[in-house]
Amino acid sequence: MQRYLARVSGPLLDRIDIHLEVPAVHYQALAEQGGGEPSEAIRERVDRARLVQRERFARRPGIYANAHMAPRDIRAFCRVTEGADALLRTAITRLGLSARGYHRVLKIARTIADLDGGAALDPKHVSEAIQYRSLDRRGAG
Repeated sequence: MQRYLARVSGPLLDRIDIHLEVPAVHYQALAEQGGGEPSEAIRERVDRARLVQRERFARRPGIYANAHMAPRDIRAFCRVTEGADALLRTAITRLGLSARGYHRVLKIARTIADLDGGAALDPKHVSEAIQYRSLDRRGAG
């Protein structure tokens, strides 16, 4: 896997919004009943977030979700708190995020905040978004 990833260019990885490793799940965890959030609750939260995004981009033809934001939209709609800004600075330094990677993190953080019902991007939103860039983290070691 390491040899394959070494052959994938950074600019190509930058174009993938979310990349992460998914570990194998043990049988016992799969066989357990219950636990977790009900699908209906997740669906309601996703529907609310999608509505927020449609309203946000109502005056921007061709944009109906955070993933479609251009850099000017990111500047307008991805306001970060002071703590989140510090996390982003650290991520850029430690992970070597490109400008495109930085914008991907902000778009993902905006979606996470929408799911959470937040207006600003807080450290918890940015932190989770950074975690979804595992291939960037792999290169930082």
